[in-house]
Amino acid sequence: MQKLGDLKLPNFFNYPPYFTLQPVKDTREKQVQLWKELILDYCKTHKIFIIDLQQDFPLFSNSEIERSLSHEAREAFLSALVVEGRAEWMDKNHRKCLVLWHRIQEWADIISRFVKDNGLEDSVTTIEELRTGVESRGTELHGMDRTVLMRALKQLENKGKLAIFKGTSADDEGVKFSL
Repeated sequence: MQKLGDLKLPNFFNYPPYFTLQPVKDTREKQVQLWKELILDYCKTHKIFIIDLQQDFPLFSNSEIERSLSHEAREAFLSALVVEGRAEWMDKNHRKCLVLWHRIQEWADIISRFVKDNGLEDSVTTIEELRTGVESRGTELHGMDRTVLMRALKQLENKGKLAIFKGTSADDEGVKFSL
């Protein structure tokens, strides 16, 4: 089985027609579903949060069969993720897409679990420590996109589970958990 980094690629990745938008409705729906799953798996495996359609993205080409997705196909598959709430266009021209391999609520749940597992209830930490600190190593939070992290933290703040403290710079913004 072919691999791309740490991800084992599904069989359809070696089937040339799946790199061309299919005209038959049922076939296209299956194609879109397969690509949505693959995009989410790839982004999660490689901790990728943003896909820029103006740049090469390894998943969208297969050199073994000499095929690449067209810009139209890339946009169609990402737009299908947007419709499901698994991605968001970052600009009106659909050039950059924020991929949510976990929905914001799921990220909030992961943060809550991390706080409880690490005994951080009723403590203060910086936002950068959550993303890059020693405690977060080996967890999904490590290296997390700041925009996604802030949205998940805001959701927890709105539920009264934490307070965000503004610092003089982004590096010293803090969070006090009260789970």
